[in-house]
Amino acid sequence: MNRISEVSFRAVSLTTASRFAEASALYREVFGYDDPAYGLNPRLLGALASNGGSVVGILDESDQLVAFAYGFCATDRRGFYHYSQSAVVAAGQQGRGLGRMLKHAQKEVALSHGMSRMRWTYDPAQIRNAHFNLDVLGARGRWFAPDMYGPGTDRVVVEWDLTREHPATPTPVAELAVPTTDLRGSFEALLGKGLVAVSCRRRPDGTGVYYFAAADDA
Repeated sequence: MNRISEVSFRAVSLTTASRFAEASALYREVFGYDDPAYGLNPRLLGALASNGGSVVGILDESDQLVAFAYGFCATDRRGFYHYSQSAVVAAGQQGRGLGRMLKHAQKEVALSHGMSRMRWTYDPAQIRNAHFNLDVLGARGRWFAPDMYGPGTDRVVVEWDLTREHPATPTPVAELAVPTTDLRGSFEALLGKGLVAVSCRRRPDGTGVYYFAAADDA
């Protein structure tokens, strides 16, 4: 954790009904959800916390919840993994390293339950998020999910190996500039060739570029 995080904030697992209610309220506040259909049930968080899920938060010096994430155990034909469904940081606390603290707090929960991999999704058009996931954490963009939450919500699914320290970025074999006229088609084509996204960097003009490497090297 960076110095400001060590001094000002602490990561905790949320375990009480009052904390689950705080997390639910923070979730609605950050995303601006008014419709109950998009809310997050505090009882669901309690069930996850009691059954192998991650319900973690960041508290400031006044013990106020300023960031929150939750996830759960999932499986596919490759085996079990921890899926991080959502992470939010209060508007006034963004850019202070709390996102990294959340992910590492989830990592500790996942490892304690025997998970060695974590997955989550992000919008590939968001260069800052891409850089955080791929370069800061060392996750790899392995799959593409078109219209995951409905029309216009394409997502990249990343996987993070929890047993490795931050891996070195392998030699790229392909690049993709962002923005592009066909981000979906480009991602599907590159990942379909067996490549994975390993880095995303912002250029001086504000645009970005993804770098892809062979899956075996990543």
